[in-house]
Amino acid sequence: MLQNKLLFNSSSVSLEIIGLPDYSNNENKDQISIISQWRLMIIDKPLIEGNVDHLISIMEAFYSYSNFLINNEVASYESKLIDIKFENFITHNVLLKSSKPEVKPLKIKIGNSVLTDIINCFDQLTTSSKVRKILSSPIRKNISKKGFLNLIKKDKVTNIFLPPIISLSTLLLFSTALIFYYHSQDKKENKVLINSSKLVDSVKYRNALV
Repeated sequence: MLQNKLLFNSSSVSLEIIGLPDYSNNENKDQISIISQWRLMIIDKPLIEGNVDHLISIMEAFYSYSNFLINNEVASYESKLIDIKFENFITHNVLLKSSKPEVKPLKIKIGNSVLTDIINCFDQLTTSSKVRKILSSPIRKNISKKGFLNLIKKDKVTNIFLPPIISLSTLLLFSTALIFYYHSQDKKENKVLINSSKLVDSVKYRNALV
C-alpha cells in the first residue's frame, strides 16, 4: 500500500511525515492519520528518525524547553528519549537516546536559529489539516509566534552583553586618550629638537662671521 508523505520546511530544518489515512473513517486518500515514520533533517547534523511515540516525545521536549526559555527559567529538559540543556546564550545541547539498548545516544549542538526552525516545523505539523492531531499537550500554546530570538527577555540580553560593551568602550576610550597624549608629546619633542637645531646653526653662522 502506497504511503503518503508530507514535508514541512523552515530554513535549515525539514520534517518529513510518512503514513496512511484512516480508511475506516472514510478519510481522504491524501490524509495522514496513522504515522508510520518521520524524519527530522537538520543541515550538517545526523538524520533523526523514529516512530510516532518518538516524535511525540521529541516535540514535547522542544516545546517544554522553549517554555523554560520564555519564562527565563533554568533551561533543562530530561526524558527517557531526549535531553535538552542550555549551554550558553547561543548554544543548546541535545542528547537523543534510542529505545534500543545497543544503539549509542546521539549528541548534537544546535544554535538559536536551528531551535527556531525546529519549533517552526513542529508548528506547521500541529496546524496542518492533512495530519491528525498527535500532540494533545497544551504546552505548544505558550510558544511565541514571533520566533525564538524574541522569546529571550530584553533584560537578560542586557545583563549578558552590556557589561562587556561598557568595558570595551572604556578600554577603547582610554587607549585613544593615551595615543593622543603620546602623539602630542612627540610633536612637542620634535618641535624642541628643531628649535635647538636652528639655534645651533645660528651660533655656528655667527662664529663664522667673527
